Amino acid sequence: MKESPFLDACRRRPTAYTPVWLMRQAGRYMPSYRAVRKRASILEVCKTPALACQVTVDAWHRLGVDAAIIFADLLLVLEPLGFRVRFVAGEGPVIDNPVRSPGDVARLRRPGPGALVETPAAIRMVRQALPANVPVIGFAGAPFTLASYAIEGGASRDFSRTRAFARAHPTAFRTLLSRIGAVSAAFLRAQITAGCEAVQVFDSWVGCLSERDYRTHAFAPTQKLFAALPRGIPAIHFGTGNAHLLAAMKEAGGNVIGLDWRVDLEKTWRALGPRVAVQGNLDPSALLGSRAELRREAQRVLDAAGGRRGHVFNLGHGVLPQTPPDNARALVDFVHEESARRRGNP
Repeated sequence: MKESPFLDACRRRPTAYTPVWLMRQAGRYMPSYRAVRKRASILEVCKTPALACQVTVDAWHRLGVDAAIIFADLLLVLEPLGFRVRFVAGEGPVIDNPVRSPGDVARLRRPGPGALVETPAAIRMVRQALPANVPVIGFAGAPFTLASYAIEGGASRDFSRTRAFARAHPTAFRTLLSRIGAVSAAFLRAQITAGCEAVQVFDSWVGCLSERDYRTHAFAPTQKLFAALPRGIPAIHFGTGNAHLLAAMKEAGGNVIGLDWRVDLEKTWRALGPRVAVQGNLDPSALLGSRAELRREAQRVLDAAGGRRGHVFNLGHGVLPQTPPDNARALVDFVHEESARRRGNP
């Protein structure tokens, strides 16, 4: 793809301005998404290519971002393995048959070639609907984060079941991560074949681990996942609450490291070294305040990046549901205009 500031930044090439996209840019804060959700559940949207395409493209149109990320869900990867996933209003995802013993891991299915075809179909539709120079980002969950959902039975505050299972049944835990990682890798490759020009691996819950436990349990399957991706495709590696793990996560894989809002971008990028691009890291709550405050916070992120090659502007986590859509658009416009001005481009 030619003339894509987002892809150029991922590859640490010069750009006329800092590219920007927003995690969860197609979500509950967007009126068009809420209208779709009135007639379809989250899983129905994910599994209906026309609807997934619609909300993906609508968000790109509304925000003016430099890339569209396909609308899907991390937990889709668990279904082909035999997990029963549903979403409960006000509670979030629920796994009806969580892992409670090594026997549960041994009973996991082996997905056939027809698994997870809806998301690639949606990507092909999005690719046709968007201008040729707008990249589509695919994504999947990292093995540890998906394993934690499978063991906890949903979201968790302390992931105590997951950490206890890893200690009590290390072989079964490694097998679980390996099986999940293989499906995630196949899912990402299918998205790339369908038309994605970049991918993001979400390790949302990995921050609950110490570095020792990360290297013991999560490092190898994560590294294998990244190694399974085609060379030349930018891969973003993102986690939250994981400042102590960033060096190890860089080593595990990804040529772009996503930073959450709790770390200092300048210091962290310096520590990671010049051979990696970074993504981030505006606090999502900045979108809830005044426009003046939002501009100040965005300037702070741009100041920290210092105009260096390889910065993709994003939030330090997903867009909050109560975010005014006009504030999100104002942020995108400001980052484009201010970063271009700093580069001397009109």
